[in-house]
Parts: sequence; C-alpha cells; structure tokens
Amino acid sequence: MEDKSYRARLVPELMVRDIAQSRRFWIDLCGFEVVYQREEEGFVFLDRDGAQFMLDEIRGDDGWITAPLQAPLGRGVNFEIKVKSVGPLYERLLAADWPMYRAMQQRWYRNGQIEIGVQQFLVQDPDGYLLRFSEWIGDRPVASVALSVAAAA
Repeated sequence: MEDKSYRARLVPELMVRDIAQSRRFWIDLCGFEVVYQREEEGFVFLDRDGAQFMLDEIRGDDGWITAPLQAPLGRGVNFEIKVKSVGPLYERLLAADWPMYRAMQQRWYRNGQIEIGVQQFLVQDPDGYLLRFSEWIGDRPVASVALSVAAAA
C-alpha cells in the first residue's frame, strides 16, 4: 500500500485473544500489511489492497466490551475480502494446515438482471471471525427460467 495514511470509511476493529497468533494468521498467511501498530497496547492496523482491519488484544474491559466475550468471537458476521487472485492465498492456508470453514467454490450471485461470479472460500481466524476471500470471475445474464420462477414466487 503506497499511501499509509489512507483509511477506509469503514474499518472493523476486532477484539482478539492473542495478538501474536492473530498477526501470524492475518499477516503471514493472509498477506495483510501493517499500516501502523502500538505493540505495547496489543494493537495493529492492517491493510490488504484497501481491505482494512484493526486488531486489538483483549486486556480487560476499557468500556468497549458490550457483552461477555465467548469463543468463537464474531458470531453472526462474515467479512468478504475481495482479492485479485484467491488461489495462491487458499494454497498458502492449506499448506499451513489451516482448517477451511468452506472449501474453494465458484458461486454466482444475482444482482438484478445479471449474476456476479466469484471464486471464493471461507476461513476462520484464530478467534473465530469468519472471512470470505473472493475473486471476481465475471458477470453473466441471469437465465430467463430463473427470472420467471423468481417473478412467479
């Protein structure tokens, strides 16, 4: 990332139990870069081609914890992270024996009159946050049969 001062309009800050373990996953395996960090606080700001996250090690309650933290953290949310090429990332995680939540798959998602195609997989970080890495593979028109069935419903 060239401009280290750039911040996305939405940057999730994830509470993590072990910042060293999280750094290994997010940086070493998933290819995120450190934008800045406060090691003494167990905090790191990460970026991968504009996908940004803050990781903050749990060190007591400083007023940000709204309920008891139980594993897996991040229940009820998945973060889609668009990448240029999903294959090498998937292979790196497999080589590290990191368990996949959902294996690599091709999916088509309807958006009006087109379907958007992605190659994707889902993986959980050390604290259970669900990440969906996806690579755009193209658009195609929605099949007329599918549209007529959806309109009849």
